[in-house]
Amino acid sequence: MEAAEKEEISVEDEAVDKNIFRDCNKIAFYRRQKQWLSKKSTYQALLDSVTTDEDSTRFQIINEASKVTLLAEIYGIEGNIFRLKINEETPLKPRFEVPDVLTSKPSTVRLISCSGDTGSLILADGKGGLKCHITANPFKVDLVSEEEVVISINSLGQLYFEHLQILHKQRAAKENEEAASVDTSQENQEDLGLWEEKFGKFVDIKANGPSSIGLDFSLHGFEHLYGIPQHAESHQLKNTGDEDAYRLYNLDVYGYQIFDKMGIYGSVPYLLAHKLGRTIGIFWLNASETLVEINTEPAVEYTLSQMGPVAAKQKVRSRTHVHWMSESGIIDVFLLTGPTPSDVFRQYSHLTGTQAMPPLFSLGYHQCRWNYEDEQDVKAVDTGFDEHDIPYDAMWLDIEHTEGKRYFTWDKKRFPNPKRMQELLRSKKRKLVVISDPHIKIDPDYSVYVKAKDQGFFVKNQEGEDFEGVCWPGLSSYLDFTNPKVREWYSSLFAFPVYQGSTDILFLWNDMNEPSVFRGPEQTMQKNAIHHGNWEHRELHNIYGFITYIQKTWQTLALMYTHGSLLFSTCDCIPVALSPIGIFQWELLAKYKPSFQIQMATAEGLIQRSKGKERPFVLTRSFFAGSQKYGAVWTGDNTAEWSYLKISIPMLLTLSITGISFCGADVGGFIGNPETELLVRWYQAGAYQPFFRGHATMNTKRREPWLFGKEHTRLIREAIRERYGLLPYWYSLFYYAHVASQPVMRPLWVEFPDELKTFDMEDEYMLGSALLVHPVTEPKATTVDVFLPGSNEVWYDCKTFAHWEGGCTVKIPVALDTIPVFQRGGSVVPIKTTVGKSTGWMTESSYGLRVALSTKGSSVGELYLDDGHSFQYLHQKQFLHRKFSFCSSVLINSSADQRGHYPSKCVVEQILVLGLRKEPSFVTTHSSDGKDQPVAFTYCAKTSSLTLEKLSLNIATDWEVHII
Repeated sequence: MEAAEKEEISVEDEAVDKNIFRDCNKIAFYRRQKQWLSKKSTYQALLDSVTTDEDSTRFQIINEASKVTLLAEIYGIEGNIFRLKINEETPLKPRFEVPDVLTSKPSTVRLISCSGDTGSLILADGKGGLKCHITANPFKVDLVSEEEVVISINSLGQLYFEHLQILHKQRAAKENEEAASVDTSQENQEDLGLWEEKFGKFVDIKANGPSSIGLDFSLHGFEHLYGIPQHAESHQLKNTGDEDAYRLYNLDVYGYQIFDKMGIYGSVPYLLAHKLGRTIGIFWLNASETLVEINTEPAVEYTLSQMGPVAAKQKVRSRTHVHWMSESGIIDVFLLTGPTPSDVFRQYSHLTGTQAMPPLFSLGYHQCRWNYEDEQDVKAVDTGFDEHDIPYDAMWLDIEHTEGKRYFTWDKKRFPNPKRMQELLRSKKRKLVVISDPHIKIDPDYSVYVKAKDQGFFVKNQEGEDFEGVCWPGLSSYLDFTNPKVREWYSSLFAFPVYQGSTDILFLWNDMNEPSVFRGPEQTMQKNAIHHGNWEHRELHNIYGFITYIQKTWQTLALMYTHGSLLFSTCDCIPVALSPIGIFQWELLAKYKPSFQIQMATAEGLIQRSKGKERPFVLTRSFFAGSQKYGAVWTGDNTAEWSYLKISIPMLLTLSITGISFCGADVGGFIGNPETELLVRWYQAGAYQPFFRGHATMNTKRREPWLFGKEHTRLIREAIRERYGLLPYWYSLFYYAHVASQPVMRPLWVEFPDELKTFDMEDEYMLGSALLVHPVTEPKATTVDVFLPGSNEVWYDCKTFAHWEGGCTVKIPVALDTIPVFQRGGSVVPIKTTVGKSTGWMTESSYGLRVALSTKGSSVGELYLDDGHSFQYLHQKQFLHRKFSFCSSVLINSSADQRGHYPSKCVVEQILVLGLRKEPSFVTTHSSDGKDQPVAFTYCAKTSSLTLEKLSLNIATDWEVHII
């Protein structure tokens, strides 16, 4: 490693041969489980060992071959959730259980034991609708709803549990053979990786031998499964063949391959299954390397008998088998029983939290590059946006802004006066985002390294010394964010007196936090590295990046939160109290002090520096279940090719339905130089995706939006300005995600769960419930086929106002300036009528309302508004939540939540009504003071649209518009 201190580290160290990453057949615990399962050894539940208390029902499970006893626990959890835990009854030492992902200890519902047949046990949730049928021999659990089996557990007999063992060198060969549940003869020891696992030049030594677990789930009647990000794959999960499982293992994969099931930057071990009439979810709470196999058995009909000319037939329901395998830990799984998609989203967020409410600026456009060279470069790019009338909100600086990749420093030659640079951005009401990685350069003159080393804050190797690996600074050590003291110390580094040159407009970007270790096994940390509490890295690998986010955040917010000031939504469209699912998560998280490590500690530091007043913004590359509570995620190092633009849509849809609404892909592709048409199309797509950032690696051509000719600059400008015009709608959608758990970006099946054709669609999607977006992802396209769902729906082209009935596919002409976006009849979309240089310039600008009438001539929509940056909406109720409803030719603006109060001078100055079949005689406004005012209007018979302009209707007060 000494050579790495002097050696120049380049992008080539990250852009490695993909052969350094393992396939399933090179993963020892996968091979062991597949070999063992072929022997069909079974487990039996010992029902005479059943005990029940207020929280759970417990019983023993024993393996017929090994005679090792396991302890099973079944919990009923409020909100139609069941939890199953399986652990060794008497482990050699405690097995790792994932901490802090759950927002609190789940509220349990006592399960009532009902009479069952001999050899079975039935547990009911008290309401009678859901039951667990436990079969003793062989062990199986059926989850039954309304007398129909929804999920079966271990119906294929794939329960697998390797018990911890004494270090093999201290045991006789005979004892070793007897204890292992697989063939442990000498010739198989190495192949099965029981005590040592070799991959390339690396050897993984396992102190307590093999410790993997596995379990199967059969989903009855389900053929469409989604989730378990992150993979560059289709939205609908595919059947897996031998050695083709979905892998959940966070890795730094530069220019990842598409349509590949290998793990990349983040892992959410949570999948959803959907069929007509029901949606369910499975949340497998395990942070070690995990593999998921999927096999669907389609519905079949077979002949029962032949009675004359007519054969009696019986239809067998389809079912999908899901086999989870993890390298270590315990079995801890939550079954989310729905029954609707919205119910499943709420159930999952009840466990892991909702999307953090972002500061408004973060929903604008972000400009990034590895790297903007110096302060003059930043100033020139900033000026370029103004000169070309293109709005943007945040300038980003990559690793070259630091002094030799020493984070929390500035390169004194390139950025001699960072505060002056930030004041320039502040004068434009813009922000700065800088990078911070978890590796710390080994340098006795670097204060961050010295303090961390002196306090023992780094991950250790097997010998108890600081783990050393290579990353951008060269030889580095890695902060152990599993240690609460490390998180607390790291958060303190963001204080203004400590982080010299930083100001309150500086925000953070966590990269390389898988963690990335150049020249390490699969570009990451050795699995036998040691963390706080003496846990091996293998146990918690997938939450390392997640843990780099917050700690005192929750303590700070707890001080802000006071009982009795809970905010509740009274709007029918948001039927969920802010307290238990949205805002209340702050207090719960403060109480239980989660440890989501890098991303978490970073967000904590940003909140601390403002004394708890300001919302943080943190972007992270690595993530886990629950990362949505802390910020945004992006899809990593994509490539400037059409196929990567296209795959970004299903990747983001998958993130969205697994809780992470604030997600995006690098516009233009991080690697390579996009052709101009591709860049334009990517901006158009990115403008309608939650996180909107242009980014490129070093050694690529500069690609600021104005560098591609006047016409293409205009097209990119229009796309970005469309984003800014829709910011009121975007912000309202994020509020809805924050308080009611509903995704911002939604696959069609979520909004149209009874329409089979939507179940596998991934080239178009919904933004909220009102807008359907179909990005153009093919070169030289002149038309696109757009499916408009809902046989009772009507859809309006947002540009031409043309309308179509739903339930059909329409061919839409697309020139290079066309972004196919359609508004759903029955919706009201709030917009801004003027666009400023950034979101900060638009706080006082006027609103417009786009009212799209349903087939019944009605519409409804909402607007959420607050100061866009602080927590005042939380503890001072400083917000507005307005509801717009159109019925019987009257548009009404009313309060959706009386608890909120926020002074706003903004007015609605423009209203567009689509689908008005008859020209009105006159239009009047009626204000709360009783005054009526006539309104000039324009009606277009061709598009059946009514336009009202030059209005002055205060957004915060009640009023009506009468169309007669």
